[in-house]
Amino acid sequence: MKPVLILQHLTQDGPAYLGHWLHDRSVPFEVFNTQAGEAFPAQVGGYSALAVLGGEMSANDPLPALREAERLILQALDSGVPVLGHCLGGQLMARALGARVVDSPRPEIGWQRLRIRSGAEARTWFGEREEAWVFQWHYEAFELPAGAIELAHSEACPHQSFAIGPHLAIQFHVELDEAKLHAWAGADDRRFKAVLGEPSVQSGTEMLRDAQHHLSGQQALAAHIYSRWLSSACA
Repeated sequence: MKPVLILQHLTQDGPAYLGHWLHDRSVPFEVFNTQAGEAFPAQVGGYSALAVLGGEMSANDPLPALREAERLILQALDSGVPVLGHCLGGQLMARALGARVVDSPRPEIGWQRLRIRSGAEARTWFGEREEAWVFQWHYEAFELPAGAIELAHSEACPHQSFAIGPHLAIQFHVELDEAKLHAWAGADDRRFKAVLGEPSVQSGTEMLRDAQHHLSGQQALAAHIYSRWLSSACA
């Protein structure tokens, strides 16, 4: 099998559980971290699938690496290489497909309840779940591109996931593992502090407390999503 291509925007926002899941199944993968000075590949042709990770920047920021990610997303969409976008990655998918990324109605940070819509496509990606607790960290959100099937929503954000054929965009962080959670729970940035106290924003202490109830369930959901994503991977 050709390796999976993973686009990483920030050193602190690595593949985490996605990397462990691929490694445990002996699926080869290559990670390119632009913050570490690694340029993204010019082509996706040598890869079986494409995953785009998150980042604290806006998808609308005029950063060359973001536009390169969008170019690779479109290449993958055109060539049938399945794409999975996590948070910022999902927003870049939406932008590449002509949809807007705008301020979320409310920021979502920490463990939030996801409502999964009915329908065959949602069951394909999320199983028989009607809801799930997932980890969020976003201030902006995507609108739906033309031809997309909406799969999930939350109380604070109407568009949490969309699919187009074998390609999936999600607004949340199913790649979270315990190490990433502990690093993020210690965040001390001004923007985060400014929204603490909103009902859709958890403190670091609350994130760690609720992980005892939700992290294993989210990883089971992630495993289902990753399996569906790679089921269409190029050999």
